[in-house]
Amino acid sequence: MIGVVWGVPYFFTDLKIEQFDGGFGSSVSKAEVVKVIEQGETQLGEVTQTYQVVQVRMLTGDYTGIPMTVEYGKYAQRPNAYLLKPGDKIFVTIDVRPNGVVSAYFTDHDRSGSLWVLFGLFVLSILWLARSKGARALVALGFSFLLIVGYVIPHILAGEDPIQVSLIGSAILLVSTLYLTYGWNIKTHSAVISILLALIVTGFLSVIFVNVAKLNGFGDENAMYLVQLSSSEINLQGLLLGGMIIGSLGVLDDLVTSQVASSFELHHADPTSPMKKVFSSSMRIGQDHVAATVNTLVLAYTGASLPLLLLFALGKSDLSYLINVEFVSEEIVRALVGSIGLISAVPISSFISAYAAKNAQRLGDWYAYLGGLGSDEAFHHHG
Repeated sequence: MIGVVWGVPYFFTDLKIEQFDGGFGSSVSKAEVVKVIEQGETQLGEVTQTYQVVQVRMLTGDYTGIPMTVEYGKYAQRPNAYLLKPGDKIFVTIDVRPNGVVSAYFTDHDRSGSLWVLFGLFVLSILWLARSKGARALVALGFSFLLIVGYVIPHILAGEDPIQVSLIGSAILLVSTLYLTYGWNIKTHSAVISILLALIVTGFLSVIFVNVAKLNGFGDENAMYLVQLSSSEINLQGLLLGGMIIGSLGVLDDLVTSQVASSFELHHADPTSPMKKVFSSSMRIGQDHVAATVNTLVLAYTGASLPLLLLFALGKSDLSYLINVEFVSEEIVRALVGSIGLISAVPISSFISAYAAKNAQRLGDWYAYLGGLGSDEAFHHHG
């Protein structure tokens, strides 16, 4: 709650961020394919591919409504095997030459339609399974996105300490999204306290090993572009640490809420079980959860870096040097620190939730003020 109170005034701060023209996609316009004018085969080096010349109607930009001709795969290799057909939406880059001739070049397909369909399935799936709790989770998801776009990014670009901004943002995210999704109750209080403690452990380890490993934050080429283009001085090492903190929060949220729920369910199944038994049973559940989650983290990092790993294997890279390259070391530290944070979250959340479940009824008047045990209060009258 302290983080929320401390962080709210930042939303009303007048930030002076000097932006620049020519950002990603600034010269791109949307167009609709009207008809295929020409289609055939062309030889580009050792590759034979089908090319098309299509007529498009501009949908956005300065040339909206004007028909133009676009060559697709005639002089450059096509990015995929899909051919264009009338009605397809694409993005084109407009080029105006010194003599006034305007040309349009294929840039990419418009995928917004399929992405919206997928998002709709995602929303329906959550609502079908989790009902009202799923609806609250979707609202929390929207708030998380709003907080990152409206708070974290602007304040870092304004030159503020990325660690401080990430910590404040994480505290606001943690408190608001958990209470919005699960309500004001002792179960949620247990999850919030557990995540905060595990996040402190993760942040502490991140600071230590980022400094011990001499990581400076320049492993990501986007960070170098950011330094060159930003008018404010950005602490890239702090940005790296802030990213680790925010990234860990999402995984901790998943694991800790599951651990807390398991402790309360174990207490519900047998209210006479001593705290030690509830704690040990929750720990056994956590062991399986951690094993699966850590494996998921490794597979996620591997999948995201698969093209790079193939490139290293193709070039017979020296493994002893490879793990010392800045951007590889960053990902190793990020994965291992996050995993240790997850491991620490299991005993922390198991103990706190087991203690809360067994001792909630002893709170007296505070029991009602704290919201009771939670949405599963069918068992809250057990003495």
